[in-house]
Amino acid sequence: MQLRNTERLPDLPVEHKAIFDIFCTSATGERFIVDDAKGQDRFFKDRSLFHATFPIRERARKGDWSYRLMPIYFIEILDFEYDVAEERRKFMREVFPRDQDGDLFFDKLHFRFLQMPLFRKQEHELKDHSDKWIYFLKNLENFDHIPRILDEPIFQKAFDVAALANLDREQYTVYEQNLLDYWTTKAAFDTAREEGREAGRKEGEKRGEHRKALEIALALKGSGLEPARIAEVTGLPIHDIMNAAAATAFILCRKAA
Repeated sequence: MQLRNTERLPDLPVEHKAIFDIFCTSATGERFIVDDAKGQDRFFKDRSLFHATFPIRERARKGDWSYRLMPIYFIEILDFEYDVAEERRKFMREVFPRDQDGDLFFDKLHFRFLQMPLFRKQEHELKDHSDKWIYFLKNLENFDHIPRILDEPIFQKAFDVAALANLDREQYTVYEQNLLDYWTTKAAFDTAREEGREAGRKEGEKRGEHRKALEIALALKGSGLEPARIAEVTGLPIHDIMNAAAATAFILCRKAA
């Protein structure tokens, strides 16, 4: 799966541009667009169709293409309900171009509209990865830890990405600087080790690397990452991370007193 630029420019300057939340292409050429609609957007269907035209127009600009399109999947995540009648309420609507008899006419344009308020499954009711992803998206901002049912590598990575995205500008600047310092220190240590420098200097650099790794670990813990994930990033044992966090908290309390 290859991520694409989420900003789609129009063919002419006077036309409107489109900005998607996610736009990517599969290894076999299918286009996937994910968009997030917040608030009661009366024209979200019109907007979805408008956005779906951009991959088509992009394909046409490449020259001799014989009108052969690759499948396009447009997924709209709605934080509101648009189906008023109770009997028409569906969490997910799958939309395809069909003819007057309801038969499928074109199988390369797919729309999925997800009404998030209608997804009411609890943690113990989740059956597959689709359920888990919807549960993750709907409840992400309310989680204070990773639920056991989502304790898988793919969701751990998603939580890490969300935690970084939630940092304010100052916190992210500190995170980036700490990470850069860590990489710089690690690169220097690796170079020194490869060149076979004397044991004493190696030990000093190792201590410096450990100290810098602890600084990064404390910054990551302050941003909300789980200790297990911090251990994976820094290479530190979890007990070292927890001990350093406890010592820092104790010092801050003493200073405050």
